[in-house]
Amino acid sequence: MADQELTWQGAVARWDRRLFDVVARRHWPGADRVLPRLGRAANHGVLWGGAALGLAAFGSARARKAAVRGAASLALASATINTVGKWSVRRPRPLLDGVPAVRQLTTQPQTTSFPSGHAASAFAFTAGLAMESPGWGAVLAPVAASVAFSRVYTGVHYPSDVLAGAALGVAAGLVVDRLARDAKEARVVPGAERPAAGVPALPDGAGLTVVVNTASGTAATAGLDLLRTRLPEAEVIECTGPELPEALESAASRATVLGVCGGDGTVNAAATAALRAGLPLAVFPGGSLNHFAMDLGISGTEDTCRAVAEGHAVHIGVGRFTPGPDGGRPGYFLNNFSIGAYPELLRHRLHWAPRIGGGPAALLAAWRVLNAQRPVRLRPAGRPRSVWLLFAGNGTYHGTGPTPRRRDNLGEGLLDVRLVHGGGRPGPRLLAAALAGPLTRSPVHAATRLRSLRIDEIPPGTPFAYDGEYAKAPSGLVLESLPDALTVYRPHP
Repeated sequence: MADQELTWQGAVARWDRRLFDVVARRHWPGADRVLPRLGRAANHGVLWGGAALGLAAFGSARARKAAVRGAASLALASATINTVGKWSVRRPRPLLDGVPAVRQLTTQPQTTSFPSGHAASAFAFTAGLAMESPGWGAVLAPVAASVAFSRVYTGVHYPSDVLAGAALGVAAGLVVDRLARDAKEARVVPGAERPAAGVPALPDGAGLTVVVNTASGTAATAGLDLLRTRLPEAEVIECTGPELPEALESAASRATVLGVCGGDGTVNAAATAALRAGLPLAVFPGGSLNHFAMDLGISGTEDTCRAVAEGHAVHIGVGRFTPGPDGGRPGYFLNNFSIGAYPELLRHRLHWAPRIGGGPAALLAAWRVLNAQRPVRLRPAGRPRSVWLLFAGNGTYHGTGPTPRRRDNLGEGLLDVRLVHGGGRPGPRLLAAALAGPLTRSPVHAATRLRSLRIDEIPPGTPFAYDGEYAKAPSGLVLESLPDALTVYRPHP
């Protein structure tokens, strides 16, 4: 057995050296200038850290989440290699015989050869990125492969070192993806909203009318079979985006309970219809993010079906802005309201996404805004301000930056108001506000919680966003929190 093991190890070593020599002897046009520099750029994860920062600054919400996954995967792979990998197999570096001097690194690595840390970092970051955003993973995969190959090309690793490092990196990405999925499932927990007494229980769904926005994508129609099975007497109306307001108004005029299936913008429209009709609302998550449903503790169609059948609901607060987007009637927000950089990002993204896709549209939108956007001069709470961003959340959000994450309680009845002050360019200001840590340390970011906020002297044509929707602001707005304004079905904890 020992002789067989030695024979196997010798065969691998011979294969390694043979392939190493093939790479050393072959001339690769243009590679002598590109690959050594690319390998140096990846030293200490700098290349991947820069990619993560770029996605965080200019990418969409999904791209930012993907960047975090990639960075976490890289950290796990690096920690594994530095604590276990490099010291468990103490393999010497290859001899540089045959490697052209133009390719060789100025300073040769002093650590052991197996496995390749550069390959592990490259594939860990790319795998973690791809688990959340396959498109960005595909974009960076050739770069990761080139970094890994550069380690053989410059003579600092054998091919098997690189293959082992790449495999370890992919494994780290899979581990982080599993942890993230477990955390996502664990975070859907009911909050402390006040239970609503006397809401109708509809065991078979009779009296429930559900409007489904098919324009929200496949997620909006995926749970319809379960809905029809669990609540067979419910009326289900499928419509597209332009038909949504009329469909909701018609459904609210005859329903006992108004139901909706779609993303956050669709849920906002349904909540507005339910508020005006005085009806309880049943939310069936059908968007890509479903911020409202997740914060409320609803993870899917099954949760809502059970709550409707059993008659369990809660009172939640709603944000209101007056005048509304139609100039007279108020508008409402279940998640958040904003003026400044984010509405402009949203406008550009909505314009370009149908033509070039969501990810590229988000990058183009960020580039346009960060290069052309100017601070908005307005008067919040009677004080003149130049702001890059004014954010008002319906309830207190976690996180100390200008783009907070989630809420524990939608029944709080307070607005979470955050300002990023103007001056200079928007990119550095927004990044400084995001990275400064606690608000008390940030010179550009302020936050408070209020029942209401008046905003005056808004320049003509200034855009604002609410729950992912986009509109032009009037010269003055009043933001208010309406405690216990809406009754929403949610399963009993």
